[in-house]
Amino acid sequence: MTSDSTQQSAAHGVDVTALKGHIQSNFEKILAELTELVAIPSIAWDSFDPANLEKSAQAVAELAKTAGMQSIEILREPTDSGAMGAPALVAHRPAAEGKPTVLLYAHHDVQPPGDEADWNTPVFEATRVGDRLFGRGAADDKAGIMVHIAAMRAVLDSVEDFGVGVTYFFEGEEEAGSPSFRNFLEAHQDKLAADVIIVADSGNWAVGTPALTTSLRGMCAAEITVRSLKHAVHSGMFGGPILDAPILAAKLISTFHDENGDVAIQGLLSHDSADVDFTEEQFRVDSGVSDSFALAGTGKITDRLWNKPALSVIGMDVPSVSHSSNTLIPQMRFKVSMRLAPGQDPAKALEAFEAHVKSVDLRGAEVEFKPIEAGSSYQANLDAPANATAAWALEQAWGVVPVNMGLGGSIPFISDLSEIFPQAQILVTGVEDPDSRAHSANESLHLGDFQHAIEAEALLLARINAEGL
Repeated sequence: MTSDSTQQSAAHGVDVTALKGHIQSNFEKILAELTELVAIPSIAWDSFDPANLEKSAQAVAELAKTAGMQSIEILREPTDSGAMGAPALVAHRPAAEGKPTVLLYAHHDVQPPGDEADWNTPVFEATRVGDRLFGRGAADDKAGIMVHIAAMRAVLDSVEDFGVGVTYFFEGEEEAGSPSFRNFLEAHQDKLAADVIIVADSGNWAVGTPALTTSLRGMCAAEITVRSLKHAVHSGMFGGPILDAPILAAKLISTFHDENGDVAIQGLLSHDSADVDFTEEQFRVDSGVSDSFALAGTGKITDRLWNKPALSVIGMDVPSVSHSSNTLIPQMRFKVSMRLAPGQDPAKALEAFEAHVKSVDLRGAEVEFKPIEAGSSYQANLDAPANATAAWALEQAWGVVPVNMGLGGSIPFISDLSEIFPQAQILVTGVEDPDSRAHSANESLHLGDFQHAIEAEALLLARINAEGL
């Protein structure tokens, strides 16, 4: 379904046909450049070679030169611990008098590959299979960088007197939690100031249906250690009166959800406010959940994903089966990650979680609770003018009315952007779809949606140039 705006684009001073034609004629070149970026294993985790982050930053700097940027810098700032952060690109094209400035954000670092045996194609070799491009970073988020690069080239070549100021901010440590992000914003506030901030690190409702991400869950994480013995002992000689740490940890973990599968931590926010929903069949296909598994939680699936808390155990320190012995294990540590409903204070969520953990009767076993990280949620201002302009651009590009959707994942640094630049209108866009499998093996990008995402951003910039905000 399309609205009359598809036929009335000339009323907004934008030559839709010219912009789309430019992107179409250059699309194979854009894919080749994305392929070169994917080939760089730019992982910001300490256990990987940091030289690849430098190589990636230099590669995106070279691309920025082709997109009309007049100043290009690779910058770093320290984290709160004092360690130097990863290299970030800041590039700028100043605004003409009376024109606004738009900040375009993406990140050039990627997730680790995981077990390469789980991949059907080489991890860092962009491989085209049908209408998808596979490879680590192909979607998250090197495609986001190429959307920003290609959109700027299109408007500069196709829009007469383009005067909108544009700043690129391509971070190099988002997948590692953006540890220097806040310090970076504060150190370079003048360089990054903008009227509109576009964060290209989200997704769309489905292949062929675009979306603006209007809410994001927050997150927090903690490590929990359960200890019942001072040291390991023989399970035959001492088993019975003593419960080992894994058994006690399992009992504790079993209290984190109720009989319906909803998170059972008292004091956490939960909303039932989603306007759209997945069918269970659609969700099962997209997620790959086992056919026999009964979905957890209550309410709409979209509310369970976007507006309610979720809790997962994401790591355990316990002997592997291959290294097991007839021993009572004295202590066990595990890590819990929680996603939080929009509006939830992550510090209060950690307090509530710790109170729950400490309230469970584990027969007097020692329990240590260690908060690890916390990030705020995001709720868009749907009345901001840039939202209407972005919705128009998405519809022009896809030919389909876009969806306002939440996202179950978290982008904690958006709260930092809101605090440092309170007057800026923030838009969260992206190229991913439910089958992109970001952070997983076989990550991929739908090529048709990728092209439409470039078109949408070019159209958005062109209309801002024509009409302002």
